[in-house]
Amino acid sequence: MTSGTIRVLIADDQMMVRQGFTVLLDAEPGIEVVGQAVDGADAVAKVAELSPDVVLMDIRMPGAGGIEATRVLTAAAGSTVKVLVLTTFDLDEYVYEALRAGASGFLLKDASADELAEAVRVVARGDALLAPDLTKRLIAEFSRLSATPRSPLKDRVGMLTERETEVLALIAQGLSNAEIATCLVVAEQTVKTHVSRILVKLGLRDRTQAAVYAFDSGLVRPAGH
Repeated sequence: MTSGTIRVLIADDQMMVRQGFTVLLDAEPGIEVVGQAVDGADAVAKVAELSPDVVLMDIRMPGAGGIEATRVLTAAAGSTVKVLVLTTFDLDEYVYEALRAGASGFLLKDASADELAEAVRVVARGDALLAPDLTKRLIAEFSRLSATPRSPLKDRVGMLTERETEVLALIAQGLSNAEIATCLVVAEQTVKTHVSRILVKLGLRDRTQAAVYAFDSGLVRPAGH
């Protein structure tokens, strides 16, 4: 981020959506829309050209869609861009696939201007789950599609200390650092240190990815499993 300004790219095949979000975000202090993309391939090209901090990515676009674009962007070597996926329905199965592909969170298209701006700021910080209740419910619902934990992921959990494993499980439940600190009776700064170490050890980008990892590895199981 340049001088504290969050640079945003908006990727959506509908011009009215792109223009509407541009107007809303440009009116917010500390946020600047640096470009627009009409599909996934265009988004990948524009990210390389404009180096935004956050991409607002529509999941369903003709041609190269949002999921594949998210996977390409987050897998790129040295990539720091965060992807916030846009959806019409909060329990859209494509949203879970987008989170798995590397998205940092999701937002409903009918979100208010304040919700939109706050979502961009949260994702840019990478320090909290976006819309914890919705994200937790969505991850739990669609992780049912993967009844068997992926072995390589399960093995990597063994790299964590016992306390780090506890913290990871609580992240997956949507708890904030302050809530985790209360739960474990430790200082909030201690929790922040554990979270940082978890992300580094597992090669994860942020807390949302940590939550997805916890479900995919079998460390946390959805309700009823």
